[in-house]
Amino acid sequence: MPNATIYVPEFVLHCAIEEDKMTFTIVALALIYVVTLFGNLLVIVVIILNPHLQNPMFLYIFTLAVIDVVNSTNLIPQMLAILVFNDTIVPYGPCLFQVSVVYHLGLTEGILFPVMACDRYLAVVYPLRYPSIVTNKTTGLTILLVNILAAAILVPYMVFARELSFCRTNVLPYCFCDFVTMIHISCTEDPRHLALLSSTTIVTGIGGMGICLLSYIRIVVAALKISSVEGKKKALSTTVTHLLVVSLFYVPLMISYILPGLGVQVSAEAYNVLVIIAIMVPPMMNPIIYSFRNKEIKSSIYRLWTGKRVNPDSY
Repeated sequence: MPNATIYVPEFVLHCAIEEDKMTFTIVALALIYVVTLFGNLLVIVVIILNPHLQNPMFLYIFTLAVIDVVNSTNLIPQMLAILVFNDTIVPYGPCLFQVSVVYHLGLTEGILFPVMACDRYLAVVYPLRYPSIVTNKTTGLTILLVNILAAAILVPYMVFARELSFCRTNVLPYCFCDFVTMIHISCTEDPRHLALLSSTTIVTGIGGMGICLLSYIRIVVAALKISSVEGKKKALSTTVTHLLVVSLFYVPLMISYILPGLGVQVSAEAYNVLVIIAIMVPPMMNPIIYSFRNKEIKSSIYRLWTGKRVNPDSY
């Protein structure tokens, strides 16, 4: 009975990389992982060791760094194991766990970006009221609520993933466990699955990016009123770089997740590239964009490596 539903105790990940690109892919993934780990762990350590950095802005940066470390560690080592050792078998339970981690952290980061943009908006547009509006307590509560909201959005995905049956194959044509890929190889044809993905991506993606854009536009308007030319350049440079990394996160995910739910077919290669760019490039860039350009962070890193104090204003 070819259409009979079968129990799937495990999945086989088929990371289709052309032979002539295999070495480049392995080296690139390893380099991305090392850079991501080094940059984000350095940010985490510096913020923990320096009490002066334990304020709302840096608590958000700390949270972002933790998300990036966990998400990269959840994905890249397994991808390298597949490419280097051909370790393609993943039990059903760990596969679902990986899906839940990827989506939870992705949703958390997608909600955290607009929260951080609003935080910078308040700091720039209302500098005198900012300390009374945004405190460490409210920041911690906001981070908790962001995680709770992401977990609540994730619940239907896990319910739907449990409903999927597999009667044709258990081979996932992807480099890690992914909800959309599981739907495509399953025998369960339910439009709710991809519709859920499209709707949540529209709300968190378009909504989140829209909030970021509006916040940074207000920041730019405020920056243009600054009399200092250097101040204007710095504010504009910061805005452009922040929007760049935000776009690298939101745009590929919106294209790859919204279109299938609307009935538009995206090729496997295009889908793989878009999702991998969104998941792996921003974690590598976030420390550079959000942390290493900051005077206090640079001063703390210098003191960590040399043991010497330095005036942040000298940067």
